Amino acid sequence: TNEGGTHLSAFREGILKGVNEFSKKKFAGEDVRDGIVGAVAVKVKEPIFESQTKNKLGNTEIRPAIVAEVKEQVSEFFYKNEETAEIVIGKVQQNAKLRKDLQSVRKEAKAKARKAAIKVPQLKDCKYHPTKGKPSKPGRENMIFITEGQSASGSIVTARDPMRQAVFSLKGKPLNVYGQSMTLLYKNDEMYNLMRGLNIEDSIGGLRYDKIILATDADVDGLHIRNLLLTFFLHYFENLVKRGHIYILETPIFRVRNKKETTYCYSIAEQKQASRKLAGRGKVKKQIEITRFKGLGEISPREFKQFIDSNIRLRQVGIDALNEVPNILSFYMGKNTPKRKAYIMKRLI
Repeated sequence: TNEGGTHLSAFREGILKGVNEFSKKKFAGEDVRDGIVGAVAVKVKEPIFESQTKNKLGNTEIRPAIVAEVKEQVSEFFYKNEETAEIVIGKVQQNAKLRKDLQSVRKEAKAKARKAAIKVPQLKDCKYHPTKGKPSKPGRENMIFITEGQSASGSIVTARDPMRQAVFSLKGKPLNVYGQSMTLLYKNDEMYNLMRGLNIEDSIGGLRYDKIILATDADVDGLHIRNLLLTFFLHYFENLVKRGHIYILETPIFRVRNKKETTYCYSIAEQKQASRKLAGRGKVKKQIEITRFKGLGEISPREFKQFIDSNIRLRQVGIDALNEVPNILSFYMGKNTPKRKAYIMKRLI
C-alpha cells in the first residue's frame, strides 16, 4: 500500500514501545524512527481499504498482534546486542536534542517571517498547484524556476505562464550547507524562504510544485550556484532528487542569425554548424551575426518565452548510486581544498 495503513502504524508503534521498554525512557516516535529502514508484510483474509485506490489498509484487528510482536523482537534484540543497543539509543537521544533545538529556532524564524510578510519574499508564485487528491495531468505539470539574481528572473517572470510557472530569485550565491545542521536553514533568510516557498519544511509530501528547475547562467558562477543548490537538496531533502523532482534548465549559449533566419545553439559545436549553414555554400558568404549570451538576463523576454514553453529543454537530476552521494558531496563541497585543487589542476584542458 502506497500510503501505509494499520499494519505500518502498528509496526512503528511496536518499534517505539520496544525501544522505550529497553531504555526505560519515553522517547518520541519521530526521534526513534529517524534513519530506520524496515519492511512489513501481512496476510489478511478480508482486507479493508480506506479508498477505492486501495492505497491504505484499514483493518484494525491486525494492530495488537503486530505491535506486540515487533515490540518483543526489538526488546529481545537489544538485550542480546547491548553494544548495538547503546549506539541506537545514543542516536535517538541525539535526534531528540536536535528536534528540541530546531523547535526553538523554528519558532523564532516563523515569528520573524510573520512580522516581515505573509507572502514568501523572492517568490513570484503561479496560480495552479497540484494536491494529493488532484495531481497534475501529464504535460500540464506546474514548475518553479530558481534563478540567480533579479536580471535573470526578470526575463523569466515576464515570459512565463503565470498559471503553472513560478519563479524564486536568489539574491546571490547560496550558502554551502554541506556538513551543516538543519538549524542553519532557520538562521539563513534565503534558504528558509526557499524551503517555505516549496512547502517542504515539515515533509516533502507538501511540495507545491511538480518540477523544481535550476535556471542558472552557463558560466563559472552559474555552475557554482547550481552545485550549491544541488548540495542543498541532496543534504537536506534527498528524497526530492530520488523522486525525480529536480531539473536543470538548458538555455542557449549562442544566437546565430542572418537577415532571414535565426538559430539558437546550446554548444560551440552547434554554433559552428549553424554558422556554416547560415553563411551559405556559395562563393559569396552571407553576413551572419553571432551573439554569445553571458547570462539569462541578456535574453529578452520575447526570446526567452520559447525556451520555457512546450519546447522547454530539461535535464532531470538523478542518483546513480545512493551510497556514493556522501562521498561525492564530501569531495566536491567539503573542506578538502588541497585534494580538490590537485584533482582540478590534473584535469585542466
